[in-house]
Amino acid sequence: MKSFRRWADLPPDFLCCIGDRLELKWYASARGVCTSWRRALVPPSPALLVIAKSDSCYPYAAASLPTGRSFELTAFISGWRCVGSSNGWLAFSVHETVYVLLNPIAAVQIILPPLNYGDEYNSHWDWWVSKIVCTPSTAKDDFAAAAICGIDRIAYITAGATRWAFMGVRLSGEVGDKLTDVVYTDKGKFYCLSMYGDVHVLRLPARRCRKPANAEEAGSSELKFSVLRPLPPARHSSIVSPLCWENYQMLLMSEDEVPPSQGRRLNPPATLKPLLPRFGPTTLFAPPYDTVRDFTSAKNLVFCDGNLYQVWRNESCTVTLRLPAGGQRRVAENEIVVLKYCPGRQPSWDVVKDLGGYSLFVGTNNAVSMYAEGVPGLRGNCVYWIGGRATRNKGMVFDMKSGRSTPCRAPQAGSLSGGHDYSTVCWYFMSDVINNSYNGRRQNVEE
Repeated sequence: MKSFRRWADLPPDFLCCIGDRLELKWYASARGVCTSWRRALVPPSPALLVIAKSDSCYPYAAASLPTGRSFELTAFISGWRCVGSSNGWLAFSVHETVYVLLNPIAAVQIILPPLNYGDEYNSHWDWWVSKIVCTPSTAKDDFAAAAICGIDRIAYITAGATRWAFMGVRLSGEVGDKLTDVVYTDKGKFYCLSMYGDVHVLRLPARRCRKPANAEEAGSSELKFSVLRPLPPARHSSIVSPLCWENYQMLLMSEDEVPPSQGRRLNPPATLKPLLPRFGPTTLFAPPYDTVRDFTSAKNLVFCDGNLYQVWRNESCTVTLRLPAGGQRRVAENEIVVLKYCPGRQPSWDVVKDLGGYSLFVGTNNAVSMYAEGVPGLRGNCVYWIGGRATRNKGMVFDMKSGRSTPCRAPQAGSLSGGHDYSTVCWYFMSDVINNSYNGRRQNVEE
């Protein structure tokens, strides 16, 4: 009688057949069993978060580039707008008033306080949120999130706080300048980027577990913020069960029962400082990029291999610029420029043409970098982005060598494509810190 073989000795082809039938949660769990299983099953990240529009709810799916398949996620009631993706969590704006952090794999959510209290900023655009990012290992009693609020404010909130804290960002003063991106790195640091390439750093104190606010602590006038509630499991159909009505009604209550007073401000004090003491296009960027920056309206920050990068993209049509020092510079539609931060040098940002095999994933998500050489479905030395006038709501890949963007080879969205139009929302990573050990290569890539 043959001895029993170890689970780690299962044939890779057999494991792949099993993996093709697993939902995203169980697929990710299977990859964590042992090293041999992790090598046999390709990573599910990165994936494109896609949404199908129906009358009552929006089914979501994660279309994984490495696996070549889509994973069905929880559906949400119409009226929810995705404003961020960080470490497996999605950030939603509910009717532009209440904000929710939701993990579609763990099926839990954290309901955040409203941003607009009606006592400080009355204009709709003063509290319009374009992006929210949160810290890794988010839990109801230990998390922090930051949001771009309006044109020149960063709002942040930590576990247990009943209100957001706001900090104004001193922009360049140039016409059209505004905050365009925010990313989280580590040790409580959020980096903010303006339209003209200036960077500010929001530093929070060391994180610690805090007891979430609840009705018993706060009294009847306060809301139950930062409460984790389970969601019903997704059904295998094109229209899966939306967020349970009990939770939905709680969100509606949150819109109406905003406490009139400021209440307790439980957020720890933070500091907000510019990355560089002096801002000027010529001290930051060498010609012709001190001029090109004005014509690249899509800008993102990303950390790659311990270095900070800016990613610029021309969202408009192709233009030919007249340079102050003479000559011309053509900027093609959707052309991308990648600049690396060089501390102690002037100009402080240097254009790069090679990422050493890494690729960058930018957009509404907390920007992520990962070593892409040898990973199925990915290409190294590329920038993966979403949007564009002619390619709106599609995943695109910009090749640093050729200087051209092409549609990325994303899988069909499975059941979402059955009779419903679907669009791409953002890049989705189960973790923004990638430990890529596929094919025996190990690279630690932090956001």
